[in-house]
Amino acid sequence: MTPKRRSVTRRRVTDIVVKVVAWVGATVGITALALILYVVVRRGIGAINWSFFTQTPPTPGGSGGGLGPAIVGTLVITCVAALMGIPLGFFAAIYLAEFGRDGRVATAIRLVANVMMGVPSIVVGVFAYGLLVMSQHHYSGLAGAAALAFIMLPVMARTAEDMLNLVPNELRESALALGAPRWKATLGVVCRAAKAGLLTGGILAVVRVGGETAPLLFTALSSQYWMGGLKGYFGGPTPNLTKTIFDLSQQPYSHLVQLAWGGALLIIVAVLGVNVVTRLLFQRGKEW
Repeated sequence: MTPKRRSVTRRRVTDIVVKVVAWVGATVGITALALILYVVVRRGIGAINWSFFTQTPPTPGGSGGGLGPAIVGTLVITCVAALMGIPLGFFAAIYLAEFGRDGRVATAIRLVANVMMGVPSIVVGVFAYGLLVMSQHHYSGLAGAAALAFIMLPVMARTAEDMLNLVPNELRESALALGAPRWKATLGVVCRAAKAGLLTGGILAVVRVGGETAPLLFTALSSQYWMGGLKGYFGGPTPNLTKTIFDLSQQPYSHLVQLAWGGALLIIVAVLGVNVVTRLLFQRGKEW
């Protein structure tokens, strides 16, 4: 066999091996995810009803009930965290992509952001506990939102920076050549061109914290009752889905465990739905 034929044969064999390994890996991963989804749906679908969204968890010896306070508490905490983390991440991305670029400060910020993205969430929870909970002498939803915002910030910053870097430089140069100030060219031209990617980054940041438990365990703790307004959510232990699911799953009563499975199903459906919407928006953004 000539060296040329041997080289072609080796490439073909390598190509076949890589394809087989890729298909096997994808099949194993999809099968595992499908199995998890099947188990959660089978065990949690029975808990989904109107009471599930409107009532408080029942007593250990009771029946019925739901996760209404935990659902509302999770929405409040996540929305407040998004209001804190996403704008900061957005403006950090603008600085990194448009003004700092390869400067020393920008390089240091990127390094810190990359490190923050790899920090375990329980470390963030301990940090927020020492900084906010101990200083306030009580748990609160605000402390939980701050911990989640700390996790969202680097995700938003790095994702948005990548999206802004994909905008052609010709657009920036055209806006500046027409006499537009740098800030106006950035916000009115560059950000508008990358709006689909920026929206995707914000949604991904929210999804990143959607199932976090450890930060809320150290900051918001949990509660089984309605808080009675925003002041209640920020003035003491705040109900949230992840901690409530953990507490109910430890109970020896089957109806409480089923509620925990229902909460897990709700989180999975919410995260999956947000991911699907993100993909659709990103694809439409490419068409625009």
